[in-house]
Amino acid sequence: MPRLLQIAHDHISPAGAVADRFAVRGYDIDERVVVPAEQHHEPGVEFDFPNPAGYDAVLVLGAPWSTYAAEVAGWVQPELELLREADRIAVPVLGICFGGQLLATAHGGLVHKSPFPEIGWRPVHSDDPVFAGPWFQWHYDRWMTPPDAIEVARNGSAPQAFTLRRNLALQFHPEVDSTVLKGWLAFGGDREAVAAGLDPDVLLAQTEAAEAEAAVRARRLVDTFLDRVAIAEPWGPR
Repeated sequence: MPRLLQIAHDHISPAGAVADRFAVRGYDIDERVVVPAEQHHEPGVEFDFPNPAGYDAVLVLGAPWSTYAAEVAGWVQPELELLREADRIAVPVLGICFGGQLLATAHGGLVHKSPFPEIGWRPVHSDDPVFAGPWFQWHYDRWMTPPDAIEVARNGSAPQAFTLRRNLALQFHPEVDSTVLKGWLAFGGDREAVAAGLDPDVLLAQTEAAEAEAAVRARRLVDTFLDRVAIAEPWGPR
């Protein structure tokens, strides 16, 4: 049975339909949580990441912090080393939001504050229908795509996806459903939404209405990762 290393950076970001699809595809999932619940508001923890050589793929999830924040630098740096090592030994990596930004940083891109933060269901444009939106977003930063990567999705606010060898970075959140969103809202997301001029109850209602169809598209994304990116197939729309 192939093994998936699933890196969750906090306790309120389950991988939803994305993890479910890996399980259906036969993966044994080893989930590691970097910042435990009791440290959520003080995330400067120490964490020993496993060697990616023991896995057949790596899934790196989102986080409420910036990749460049000093408070998380103690574990971001070794995580970047893990991603570079995975790339060196050809272990495929799927990075979502914070995870995608880590992939950008690890491979020569740059992450910085976005002038256009995105919260909620936003359009995503791509020549490949697998990546086309709308997708759920919640981010205040954006990446500059690494020089050797192929950008495969975008919108007016930020690059939204790139491939690089056996790596796939996503800025959006294909794993989000109403359960995930309720957790985010309960841990300060409701205040962030209001500050952005959004109604948390409307966001939740929109997510409940969209989640069944979005889960289908999330499964297609995982299949695309496993069937194309993970084998380093030359990229281009089909």
